[in-house]
Amino acid sequence: MTRRNSLRAALALIALLAWVGVILQPVAAAQGEITIDARAHTTPFPHFWEQMFGSGRAILSLRESYRDDLRAVKQVADFRYVRFHAILHDELGVYNEDEHGNPVYNFSYVDQVYDRLLKSGVRPFVEISFMPRKLAFNPDALHPFWYKPNVSPPKSMERWDALMTHFAQNLVDRYGIDEVSKWYFEVWNEPNIDFWNGIPRQKSYFELYAHTARDLKSVSPRLRVGGPSTAAAAWISDFLKFTADNHIPVDFVSTHGYADDSVQDLFGANEDIPMDDRVCRAVAKVRHEIGTSATPHLPLFWTEWNVQGMNESRDTTFVGPALANTIRQCDGTVEMLSFWTFSDVFEEGGPIAKPFEGHFGLRAKGGINKPSYYAYGLLHQLGDARLENPSKNVIVTKTADGGLAIAAWNLVDPGEQGTTRRIALAFLGVPPTSRVTLQQVDSEHGSVLKEYAAMGKPLDPTPDQVEQLNRETALPAPRQIALESGKLVLSLPPNALALIKVPR
Repeated sequence: MTRRNSLRAALALIALLAWVGVILQPVAAAQGEITIDARAHTTPFPHFWEQMFGSGRAILSLRESYRDDLRAVKQVADFRYVRFHAILHDELGVYNEDEHGNPVYNFSYVDQVYDRLLKSGVRPFVEISFMPRKLAFNPDALHPFWYKPNVSPPKSMERWDALMTHFAQNLVDRYGIDEVSKWYFEVWNEPNIDFWNGIPRQKSYFELYAHTARDLKSVSPRLRVGGPSTAAAAWISDFLKFTADNHIPVDFVSTHGYADDSVQDLFGANEDIPMDDRVCRAVAKVRHEIGTSATPHLPLFWTEWNVQGMNESRDTTFVGPALANTIRQCDGTVEMLSFWTFSDVFEEGGPIAKPFEGHFGLRAKGGINKPSYYAYGLLHQLGDARLENPSKNVIVTKTADGGLAIAAWNLVDPGEQGTTRRIALAFLGVPPTSRVTLQQVDSEHGSVLKEYAAMGKPLDPTPDQVEQLNRETALPAPRQIALESGKLVLSLPPNALALIKVPR
């Protein structure tokens, strides 16, 4: 064997050991031991974090790049709903007026948008926004987003009512009430900030909600409508009091909150709350507000969230452990937790100039898979029953076939210097020499940033370059490892996410 081949063989062995994550040293050398009892009490564990994803705005769904990303993410997460802004934007041509000022409706592009989603096996979570220019009280009330949505109230609430009933009736006529009754209709987007300029802001939004909810229910009581779709978990108690006092239909509560929202915005306080805890603390706050309202059993849909975005962290392996930690904390408190967004086909600030600028999606410009894409793929394999476990670094589940699926991670916040974490998993109720499988996302597995840099960081990667990047950084097949005396020692580098599966 030549010197070069010897070096390659040594490097390959080191890489294999790093991937497997098992260090052949005594278990006592590990930093901590976590007991996994296969006989522990279980609770239902619906995959609330992957039921719905967000995505830019409606017209983008007609692009092939958007549909490519949707199909790719559905392969790893199998989500059921997608939400986006601006189904009423003028670029879809929904509302116009003739020379006499009479309303003219055109749902051709709306139908194409929803046809495509349904063909892909995904239903719309309909965000009713923004205001068609000719229906706007102020045609010049444009949000600073690149595509300039109009955030004005309607010039005539009667004409808004007519638009809503025609919109809903078109959907029922085209897809059937049995289908559309499985959708959700959310009134507006973040009306508590600059996406709505009604005066006063809350009162005028509540009026819009009341009209819209009644309009939809007039088409069919089976249509599901909710709100207030606020930023930073705002207005919930006021909204539920308003709907109850005025007998306004409401089928669900929706709101937003991000890990890097300020504590003041989320909680109205100056308390020191780590970013990793803020989303689920806010979810718990809203759940309490629902529970103490006149409608305590309404489902809660968190229709926008993401991990903190410091130092372009959303392009890195940080997302996987941050996501897993959020799932661990939010379990049992929210029906759907919608990651914003599944794709970087996204234009709030204009066309994205190059891949990996810290945007929200699981796939970068051109369809390049980020580490978050593979992290969702690992967490999708968790079972639908959760086993009790006190550790803050694992989620233990039971799969449909009676086996175990365990997520383990080493969360290190952006800008912090982390170290490799070595943990021992001690299994009870499992044969002590069982063979388990392991997959891991870390800086060497499922992360494309090094390969992209080695390629010269092209601004517009060619299809061949994208295919090469995805091929070279795809996760390898799971490795098989035998437990030793019922134990497995993992070595998790900073922001590694591992999935361990134990057969029945």
